[in-house]
Amino acid sequence: MSRSPISRRSVLAAGSMTLFATPGLFAEELSVTPRLTEGPFYPDHLPLDQDNDLILIKDSTTAAVGEITHLTGKILTSAGSPVRNATIEIWQCDANAVYLHSRDSDKKKQQQDQHFQGFGKFETDSTGEYRFRTIKPVPYPGRPAPHIHIKIKQNDRDVLTTQLMIRGHEGNARDGVLRGTGEGVNRDLLMGDFKPVPDSKIGEYACSFNIVLGQTPDDRQIQQR
Repeated sequence: MSRSPISRRSVLAAGSMTLFATPGLFAEELSVTPRLTEGPFYPDHLPLDQDNDLILIKDSTTAAVGEITHLTGKILTSAGSPVRNATIEIWQCDANAVYLHSRDSDKKKQQQDQHFQGFGKFETDSTGEYRFRTIKPVPYPGRPAPHIHIKIKQNDRDVLTTQLMIRGHEGNARDGVLRGTGEGVNRDLLMGDFKPVPDSKIGEYACSFNIVLGQTPDDRQIQQR
């Protein structure tokens, strides 16, 4: 895994790499993305740079270590409608298995990749689309399944916290968080295909992962009043 100088302007339009189908009428409701634990390492001190490019911090020309991944998708309702003005946050450990959290990074300063942003966010428009440039997730001690943490917010309210896994990764079968989801959870809805970008000279990947929101506990309480 090598560092290479990359133009920041060329990145924030990463969504052009993936074509999305326009949602129409669905014969059946879409399956809601399962909830998963937030985990212990949601950043306790958010970085100054919180944009959707986790590879470059501010105007640095030194890229983070790791396999660059263009993560794109849509946030949808179970009826298939795009969700507008939703904020999606992602966070993950760096390629050296260190999180942007004092409980993890304080004891691993020499190991931590100082060029990896570790956290980013994006607000959807009328299409419900989101896009990030980050690294392909790696396992870390205690979690053999590489994953990216995801949180969706609407009107400053948390509506979904989940995790995106790599489909087919051998660590999935041994991961305690995945095993703890129970038999009633469709784990396939947590999996994404990380595919090599054709003709990429630096070995980039692309992953398209749609997120389907269901009712929150607050929504159900409102309907019952």
